[in-house]
Amino acid sequence: MSTPLADRIRPRTLDDIAGQKHLFGEGAALRGIIESGHIPNLIFYGPPGTGKTTVARIIAASTNKRLHILNGTSASLSDVRDVIKEINTVAAPNGLLLYLDEIQYFNKKQQQSLLQYIENGDITLIASTTENPYFYIYSAVLSRSTVFEFKSVPVDEAKKGIFRAFMLLEDEYKEEFDLEDGLLDCIANVCGGDMRKALNITELCVLGSRVPKNGEKRAVTVETAKEVCGRSSMHFDRDGDEYYDMLSCFQKSMRGSDADAAVYYLARILEAGDLVSACRRLMVCASEDVGLAYPMIIPIVKSACDIAMQVGLPEARIPLADAVILVATSPKSNSAYNAINDAVRDIKAGLAGPVPRHLQNKHFDGADNDTPGQFYKYPHDFPDRWVRQQYLPDVVKDKIYYTPGENKTEQAAKQYWDKIKK
Repeated sequence: MSTPLADRIRPRTLDDIAGQKHLFGEGAALRGIIESGHIPNLIFYGPPGTGKTTVARIIAASTNKRLHILNGTSASLSDVRDVIKEINTVAAPNGLLLYLDEIQYFNKKQQQSLLQYIENGDITLIASTTENPYFYIYSAVLSRSTVFEFKSVPVDEAKKGIFRAFMLLEDEYKEEFDLEDGLLDCIANVCGGDMRKALNITELCVLGSRVPKNGEKRAVTVETAKEVCGRSSMHFDRDGDEYYDMLSCFQKSMRGSDADAAVYYLARILEAGDLVSACRRLMVCASEDVGLAYPMIIPIVKSACDIAMQVGLPEARIPLADAVILVATSPKSNSAYNAINDAVRDIKAGLAGPVPRHLQNKHFDGADNDTPGQFYKYPHDFPDRWVRQQYLPDVVKDKIYYTPGENKTEQAAKQYWDKIKK
């Protein structure tokens, strides 16, 4: 049983695949394409352990084409050329099906070497990637392929696969298992939608359980599952989509004023050991999403992040939890964020004329100036410390970049200045 359980229990039909009902349910487009037998070039995009390789094998078996499997992390250009050499030979009378796993690791030249053959149909390409294909796959390959997204396996579907795995292991071990209540839920939840990980944990749970005495069932407990799982579900690839998805969820939960979700994503990020990103997103959210609705939140959050960086993990979670909940439950305003974005947009559009003469740092106008003088009006010399004068360059003198938010802090300031400026 040296072969991994995920390979021993690999589905043989589309109906056996866990999850992916949007792809393989009755009436789904990809199912119809596969059952038609006319397979186009396909790109499967989604998290690991969601069935991409399994589906490629099912397609290869159903099309009667010669299957080649290459992995982008290890295959070279010469490996691709070896595949190409088999075109129109007795070894591949019905054509070639190339399954290219982790295509995002193929460089542009390697991907380009396939173009001619996937264009004319000599090679049917099925590529898989855990990264966004529109960022990582050469556009000419994308234009000749159809992208289908695989999604994380739902907990209920994962539990069915885990139960099947325990039944298979009972047959292999010639034993009966006593599965503790909650065991399937524990494994299904901790695997994070990755069926391969779920099956690996399942097998390790059996291996890590006490060998039964004569006549006893092998007890497989939740505690064993927790020991086996450890922190495996808490880590994410910092160069991958999952990393940015987690940070995005963290910031959007704070912006959406959901303190429970914000603390949850903070915990996941910190358990993965990424203290720096948690602090960075927290400070950005305080400035961008709370902003002028509660201006003092910015130094408060900065202080909490400084404390977190000084004490380090695991204690850093405490000041950060304070700050995250404060940001999530504070009133929101993105008025300053919008103002600076609009100003930057105008600058980039070329609206950057000379600043008004009375604001310049000059004290000599030249002998040829008929009306020398800067004519700057010092606001503190006027009632209410304000006087009307032009501050913007002429090209944007009538622009309004800042619109006060609908919160009491900004509205109070607006009322004050409306009164002063009449």
